[in-house]
Amino acid sequence: MNELDRLRQEAEALKLHIRDARKNVRDATMEQCTEGQVDVLNRLNMRARRTLRGHLAKIYAMHWAEDSRCLVSASQDGKLIVWDAYTTNKIHAIPLRSSWVMTCAYAQSGSFVACGGLDNLCSIYSLKTREGNVKVSRELPGHTGYLSCCRFLDDSAILTSSGDMTCAQWDIETGHQTTTFVGHSGDAMSLALSPDGRTFVSGACDASAKVWDIRNGMCTQTFTGHESDINAVTFFPNGLAFATGSDDATCRLFDIRSDQELKTYCNENIICGITSVGFSTSGRLLFAGYDDFNCNVWDSLLADRVGVLAAHENRVSCLGITSDGMAVCTGSWDSYLRIWN
Repeated sequence: MNELDRLRQEAEALKLHIRDARKNVRDATMEQCTEGQVDVLNRLNMRARRTLRGHLAKIYAMHWAEDSRCLVSASQDGKLIVWDAYTTNKIHAIPLRSSWVMTCAYAQSGSFVACGGLDNLCSIYSLKTREGNVKVSRELPGHTGYLSCCRFLDDSAILTSSGDMTCAQWDIETGHQTTTFVGHSGDAMSLALSPDGRTFVSGACDASAKVWDIRNGMCTQTFTGHESDINAVTFFPNGLAFATGSDDATCRLFDIRSDQELKTYCNENIICGITSVGFSTSGRLLFAGYDDFNCNVWDSLLADRVGVLAAHENRVSCLGITSDGMAVCTGSWDSYLRIWN
């Protein structure tokens, strides 16, 4: 046996040891904790209140602004559109250098939007220029694979995940990577920033989700359980748990403090993958966008499906909940965004 085989064997033994340790501290299940303690939710009847029309091709990503009124969407028609969701008016329509866009983000300040995709770049656009027009304020080159997700930390820093299996933190002023987060063994598909801004979680094609400490660049925890690519991750509102959506047709809830998977959200009639996930403000509802054109709404505590948002005519590719918790937006390959409540 060579050195590599010996190390592989050691790694497998350590994995088994971790699995057993997790099992030993699992003193209760979610079912036991919720039995008789939690009211069953009535079926949700949400309606599409607005339809945002303007994109001419598949929408791949959307992200709400902090004001819960504006949102940005990215489509493979080569446009980044900033919308006023109240009036459905377009505030900005930004032509992109590359139409192969996969992600977009709105800065917390409302002053910048970002996008990226198969061009391997994260492009930052300033919405508040003196001339009144929108222009590229910075392009961040460095990833050797496509850009799958980006999220602003503030106006001077942004996190990205990439098909090169890494995530990165960037200084927007200098255009340099300040931290590289290495550990996934498959394309990193999604990231979500914790409410306190100190950690983030990433989901990848190695079917694992990892929690990272932004301050030191280290992976603090790895969560397994999915049987296929993880396409989407989102933090529970209190920051102590997160949910994932995967091509294995399940969403899962993982608890950070107990290092455990708490719940699986699935249904034998759902056999398609999940593209996007998001929690209501209370955390009681988990919204998930599916390849079968629907957005399913799950009771996060009881794992019952309590609603379906059905209006799109193609894959639901992205979704987002406003920070005030009053509306959900879904984006689809049918080229429309719909706003529900």
